[in-house]
Amino acid sequence: MRRPALVTALLLLVAGCSTSSPDDDGRSDAGPWRPRPGTAWQWQLSGRLDTTVDVPVHDIDGFDHTAATVAALHDDGRKVICYVSTGAWEDVRPDAAAFPRSVLGEGNGWEGERRLDIRATDVLEPLMAERLDMCRDKGFDAVEPDNMDGYRNETGFPLTAGDQLRWNRLIARLAHDRGMAVGLKNDLDQIPELVGDFDFAVDEQCAQYGECARNKPFVDADKAVFHVEYELPADRFCAESRALGLSSMRKTYELGAWREAC
Repeated sequence: MRRPALVTALLLLVAGCSTSSPDDDGRSDAGPWRPRPGTAWQWQLSGRLDTTVDVPVHDIDGFDHTAATVAALHDDGRKVICYVSTGAWEDVRPDAAAFPRSVLGEGNGWEGERRLDIRATDVLEPLMAERLDMCRDKGFDAVEPDNMDGYRNETGFPLTAGDQLRWNRLIARLAHDRGMAVGLKNDLDQIPELVGDFDFAVDEQCAQYGECARNKPFVDADKAVFHVEYELPADRFCAESRALGLSSMRKTYELGAWREAC
């Protein structure tokens, strides 16, 4: 049946008012991606990358993988998170020589890694901007900045909570300026102050230490909490994780391809 001309015109007008289409997470494509609570994910930082894991989000090392790998994951309908360390120096990275000795502090428990003096933004901001440029240029959707809670650890520097807040917000701004989402890594004490600056959270071992409920501000803000346990069996944390709305799985410390999801 033919529509009357007036009805057709009205339909075209309504259609023309929509300038963006919703993404698979329910948001428009006008801003950074924001994964919702309960979104399944894979986190792989070592070994041969297994792109066949059938989940909507893959978190992989930004230095180790190419734009072609990111594009292939996109072709399969996946979002891809770029893992980079923003609070520690790693001797294996191609930009390691660009970090002056003055900003290198104590080790963080991993061989070849040392905490950074995050107060030295004049030195570190350009280096981190280059790392996030790399993530953007390879096509990543988001950034997982690691070692974002140095002030709570032995760094060799007198870091304060205020120093950490300023640094974490700087990293969030650098990611957002490049059109990428960004996650808050572990920094549980500062979640109430930082939840508005970050698009999701990444948490390690909150169940083992009885802290998972502290991620609630992210879930309440309709933002995913990507969570892993290394030592607890899945039946010790999955029920609580589901109740809290976390995206939980068990992994090994090496963060290879193996996963046991809730």
